[in-house]
Amino acid sequence: MALSKYPTEQFLSSHFLICGGSILFASTQAPLQVCLLHHNVRDEWLLPKGRKDRGEGVPTTAARETFEETGYPCRLLPLDLVTRAPAAGSQTKDTVTPVQGSEEPFMLTLRRTEDGGVKFIWWFVTVRTGEDKLEGTQTAVESFDSRFFPVEEALRIATFQTDRDVIARAVELVRETYPEARAEQVSQPAES
Repeated sequence: MALSKYPTEQFLSSHFLICGGSILFASTQAPLQVCLLHHNVRDEWLLPKGRKDRGEGVPTTAARETFEETGYPCRLLPLDLVTRAPAAGSQTKDTVTPVQGSEEPFMLTLRRTEDGGVKFIWWFVTVRTGEDKLEGTQTAVESFDSRFFPVEEALRIATFQTDRDVIARAVELVRETYPEARAEQVSQPAES
């Protein structure tokens, strides 16, 4: 019996959880603002994320959970990034490829659970699609307040370093993809 030369673990469906989360931006216009959730019971500042429903795609989960937990209608924000995901229908060797306008996850968090299982959290970037926050979008067991913060403040306030890492990478990608997201430049006066 042959074993893989790569470290390999397998988990039964009862021992893993697939989640989707996102970094919600108010817009792609500088100065950027990121939405954080305040968990009212635990007094923690978090990113929106949650469990994938049966039959639901992970990108849909990320946008749905972000809306439910923050109250802000949103959509996935395409990014220029490098990914190992092949183009649809391609038959190529596994390779890292730069892709423009991708809606693939830009990061994965693997979290071990108390019962010996694992939680996979696929991270996406979303952008608010309207100004108004809707009330009553959270489930009965959720107790969050949501608020937009300037990037530097969000990076200080987020309770967990892993969330700060996710925010920092999302901000880099948004600034690399959208020129209007970069720090404001001093404009030269027009010549007469």
